[in-house]
Amino acid sequence: MSATSTAWAQNNATEITITAAPSIRVSGFEGVPLQALPISVVAFDNATLRDIGAQRITDALRLDASVSDSYNLPAYWDKLSVRGYALDNRYNFRREDLPISAETIIAMDNKERIELLKGTSGMQSGTSAPCGLVNYVVKRAPGAPDKTIRDVTLSHGPGNNRLVAADLGGRFGERADFGYRFNVAHEDLDPYIRHTTGERSLVALAMDWRINSNNHLEWEIEQSHHAQIGVNFHSLLASDGPSQANRTLTLPATVDGTRNITRQPGSLPGVFDGLTSTLRLKHQLANGWLWNTQYGMQRLRTDDRLIYASGCNDAQKDSFCLSPKGDFQIHDYRSENERRTTEALQTDVRGTLVLGGIEHNLKLGLMRQRYTTHMPITTADTLLGSTNAIQGGLSGAAGATQHWLNTNNSDTSTEVSLNDHVRLSARTHAWLGLRHTQLNRQSLQTDGQNAVKDARGISTPWLAVTQQLTDRHTLYASYGQGLEAQATPSQNNFSNAGLPLPALRSTQRELGLKSQLERTSLQAAWFDSTRPVITDGLACTNAMGSCTRQIDGQAHHQGLELSAQTTLNPWRFGGSAMWLSAKRENAVVEASTNGQRPINVPDFILRGMAEYRHANIVGLRSALRLSHEGQRSVTENGSLTLPAWTTLDASTHYDTKLNNVASSWTLAIHNVANKHYWRESPKAYGQYFLYAGAPRTLRATVVFHL
Repeated sequence: MSATSTAWAQNNATEITITAAPSIRVSGFEGVPLQALPISVVAFDNATLRDIGAQRITDALRLDASVSDSYNLPAYWDKLSVRGYALDNRYNFRREDLPISAETIIAMDNKERIELLKGTSGMQSGTSAPCGLVNYVVKRAPGAPDKTIRDVTLSHGPGNNRLVAADLGGRFGERADFGYRFNVAHEDLDPYIRHTTGERSLVALAMDWRINSNNHLEWEIEQSHHAQIGVNFHSLLASDGPSQANRTLTLPATVDGTRNITRQPGSLPGVFDGLTSTLRLKHQLANGWLWNTQYGMQRLRTDDRLIYASGCNDAQKDSFCLSPKGDFQIHDYRSENERRTTEALQTDVRGTLVLGGIEHNLKLGLMRQRYTTHMPITTADTLLGSTNAIQGGLSGAAGATQHWLNTNNSDTSTEVSLNDHVRLSARTHAWLGLRHTQLNRQSLQTDGQNAVKDARGISTPWLAVTQQLTDRHTLYASYGQGLEAQATPSQNNFSNAGLPLPALRSTQRELGLKSQLERTSLQAAWFDSTRPVITDGLACTNAMGSCTRQIDGQAHHQGLELSAQTTLNPWRFGGSAMWLSAKRENAVVEASTNGQRPINVPDFILRGMAEYRHANIVGLRSALRLSHEGQRSVTENGSLTLPAWTTLDASTHYDTKLNNVASSWTLAIHNVANKHYWRESPKAYGQYFLYAGAPRTLRATVVFHL
């Protein structure tokens, strides 16, 4: 896989160098090699992102066995789970180490690498869902004065997508004090799913100024645009019955993944626009200490539009009707001009102290961030009629348009953090972290009613110990906590409307072993994590006071992760695997779910890669990538399960010169066997969903290095 301690760099058609991997910034311990960190973390470098043609974070993170889909719609923002827990798109994502909202489609053309921290992230983030923190690192100007970047990319597929992009970088000034990196991309979208056309574009500029030997200024800005017709999931089939209790649910046969079953002539594209920028000043202090201050800003605008399926009828909206046609209702959802803003200011100082003969590598940080949403007064939901999964078209009477009030939010937090890497001896190190967060959250319905306020202070500790067994083998153990803060919506059907819930404190214990041999790196990690579960009660309806939002037991996930990479010239192999035991515990309100596996969480995931570099043709290499995901529950009681699935992808890459111009050519085939399968089975908005996996697709790409 790509999470190696070395990165392949192609300089020209006949020369290959191996360079050390950069420091993993999402860890909170900058400058420490990945192999020495007492955490599970993986980084996907630009070479790997280019090889697989990654245009979304889903494409990259699915290379790791700890990651799977979590209600991941095409033409919508990515939703992922790590170690069986769904990431929160508001709080589990970083860009250049600063918080951002991932409630948009984030372009990859100007990203140098993607970092994924696996495990509780309370040390790095004041509030976030457990077991995963993602950091985007943007492309920067080359460091060497004589290094220039002049790359032009042309790509076609999968489907009929057509991409053209340019990546330009270099340094200028009397002493090459100024650096720049400019990325521009445009893609006409016509993917393998029919009738989902659209287009996307990106313009990004990153610059730096080496003011003097002690001061370095970096800034960058990007503007992204994505507009595309949306795609809805399939669903379970249900028999008609006098009540929900005596229905029969069945899993339909797998379908052609190229169909858009909800497509209508009046479908409008969802539109996602984003403006994001950062400014960072690094100041070298005396005695090796470094002061770092940075500011980040993100402005998102969204027109959320989707023609979607909503069950058999008004009484049974969680599944399609059990009939030869698979009937369902079809709705037109529109939420125009949603606006989300994130701002963060962070300053930290780091350096080394010797106290009592013991070396401490300290980092003290302060961050102030604010996240706000400004939504349209109402969203519109129109019943267009009924249709079916086979013949399409519309039948039955259309319904009235329903208008739902929205909620505006303002979340402000101040975080103080302390990290300490303690060198107890040459082979034994302790790692300590503590973050205190002062939250102030407010929400208000767009009609000015039902205000909710939540102000509290929370602390999240983290500690670890590493023992270097030999020069090549390191054992570590860690314990950490994470926190989520929620409040009950101010709606009349809640008996505790508007009241904050107790802090949702998740915990994780992890034991791992890392080995770095001459040509091989190995890692094994066992983890045990818990997270409180929230319920609104089994009797929750729209009736006054029928719901009570409360904590009801916990989700308990235990697992084993293994990963390995090795080079046996001319072969390179890599892979990762995760076995996951996940179940609900100590529930009282929903006691029947105790011992059950959560919906849409596979029990086993395997990712593998083999690459062969042809000795008789310089610059030619071929690769195979394997993805396998095990069974997962489709319903709460485990009565229906999604079968395991396996896909195989093949690619060939050729680095050569044409008319003395270096170029890199790629031909890739996804799902070589053209396997039909259900990729995931989430439940959201009260409905059981099924998403078909992609069929066999082709992609051809060429990058000219001018």
